[in-house]
Amino acid sequence: MNPSPVGGAPRGGTTRHDEGIASRAAALEVLARVEDDGAYANLVVGAVMERAHLDERDRALATDLAYGTIRHRRGLRFLVDRFLSDPPPPGAYRALELGAYQLFHRPDIPDYAAVSASVTVAPKRFRGLVNAVLRRVADAGEAYPDEATRLSYPDWILDRLSTDLGDGAAVAALESMNESATAHTRADGYVQDPASQMVAEVLAERLPEQATVVDLCAAPGGKATLLASKSLFVAASDVSAKRTGLVRANARSLGTDSLSLVVSDATAPCFAEGTADGVLLDAPCSGLGVLRRRPDARWRISADAPDRLAELQCRMLDAAVPLVARGGVLAYSVCTLTAAETTRVDDHVREHHPDMVPLDAPEGPWVQHGRGALLLPQSASTDGMAMFTYRRS
Repeated sequence: MNPSPVGGAPRGGTTRHDEGIASRAAALEVLARVEDDGAYANLVVGAVMERAHLDERDRALATDLAYGTIRHRRGLRFLVDRFLSDPPPPGAYRALELGAYQLFHRPDIPDYAAVSASVTVAPKRFRGLVNAVLRRVADAGEAYPDEATRLSYPDWILDRLSTDLGDGAAVAALESMNESATAHTRADGYVQDPASQMVAEVLAERLPEQATVVDLCAAPGGKATLLASKSLFVAASDVSAKRTGLVRANARSLGTDSLSLVVSDATAPCFAEGTADGVLLDAPCSGLGVLRRRPDARWRISADAPDRLAELQCRMLDAAVPLVARGGVLAYSVCTLTAAETTRVDDHVREHHPDMVPLDAPEGPWVQHGRGALLLPQSASTDGMAMFTYRRS
């Protein structure tokens, strides 16, 4: 926490009070849309920021305040609840969480500014409560009852990843995914996390030029367009016309011409058997490796999601294998870290598709993970990703 006393003098320069209030008001609106309306933070934040007419600096502040408060909601509520006899109305609660986030996760914001601005944007009739509680929160400091509360994740996520990765790796991964996501832009201008780029690059390296690749879950098209840029012909498919339209729009914006589009269900693909030199199945998953850029996902994912989605992943793989030509390559990837969706899915391949021979894991920052590879988010500040590649004998 910032050591500056609440109500003390500004440390090092002046603050832009009016702009700071606008940023915090925008952040509160995002919180309200997510909590009250069930909106997805990454989808609603852009519209809220546009309406607020914030400049680049204040937009960045508002986005971090909204995303950070959502990520740390469990820990923040614990810190605030110590000084509440009863839960206040949602508007007041959000202002308290927003203030607590600034107190403990934004060392660049003086404590007095965190409290004052949060009081200003709170509902008028609760400003006294917000002021009093935040002052006590600031004085009390941080103290958490357990690791899951400190990290601010549901118990089941910490427990599951600790079992699957080991305690140290799990905690490091969750801490890494509490950091703000950084935008990465490819040479062609497409914004895509390096982990996703690595998946496409690993597959491309294992195929000859002019090879035909089927991307079974292609939307929004990041991997498909990157594969097409590698002198490969890509048939990109997805389950709905709307999602396939995302691939089309991105391909057009990049000027990609070696890519065709198909609306097709990955559990029953419409492609002929044995005709693809390469098949990419970037399967739907629990998404426990991309919580850095999806701040509210940790509160939406159900504990049964990994096992439920693993069944779907196995069905998709059963449908994908026949498409691969003899000597061709199949790449299976998921942006999650659970054993159920990675090594146990590979166990299914080993049992039911013995002609699919695993290929060597790519080199660092990947690490060996069963017969495949795992990219932990703390290894290179990327999304977490698992990848298994096979050659059909």
